[in-house]
Amino acid sequence: MPLTPEEPQIHESAQGPRVTPAASRTAQTPRPVPGPRPAAVPRPGRPGPSPAAASRTGGAPRPAPPAQRAPQATPGPVSPTAPSVSAAVPQIQLIPASAEGALDAAEEAVDLLLDTGRAPGDILVLTTGDPHPWAAHELSFGEAAYWALHDAGDDVFYADAAQVQRAAGRPVVVFAANGGPAGASAAALPTALARAGALLIVCGDPQQINSVLGTGV
Repeated sequence: MPLTPEEPQIHESAQGPRVTPAASRTAQTPRPVPGPRPAAVPRPGRPGPSPAAASRTGGAPRPAPPAQRAPQATPGPVSPTAPSVSAAVPQIQLIPASAEGALDAAEEAVDLLLDTGRAPGDILVLTTGDPHPWAAHELSFGEAAYWALHDAGDDVFYADAAQVQRAAGRPVVVFAANGGPAGASAAALPTALARAGALLIVCGDPQQINSVLGTGV
């Protein structure tokens, strides 16, 4: 027959009289559950935590001792920076043409430039004789509107070679010696060369052009 363990009996004589909670005892009010502790705020007039304490609590790290700091480079005298000026002379290309055919040759040159990737705003076309039809059309709206298109620089601009001083420089200048007053090419070609940033294309009589520019092209 299995034995059932018995609970130990505690005798009152050994442990003293057992105290039974009285049913009439007043129930105590439950203590409120404390919430999260607010961050410590330094008292007025009391200094905040020292740098050492701040580093222990995740604040800003303390700077290294002077002997361990990396030596700082002593700045030398600042030399003025020379302006970046390109001394490259623009390339000159001559397309032989008569005075009657110079404007057509210039138009073909412009079409080829556009086909090879040149932006329209990169090109300035100058004429010594009759103006290009585009220039004549735009001038009918007035000088102000005409030169406003030049200043915008969004498209190929056609101008009289006599006004080359007013025209701003562009990467490519196409010069059409299509007649006009005597000496028009000689007066305008040097300035046209100065306006060309990368390339000057001259459409006209090779002998006349070479005599003006002083070089064989």
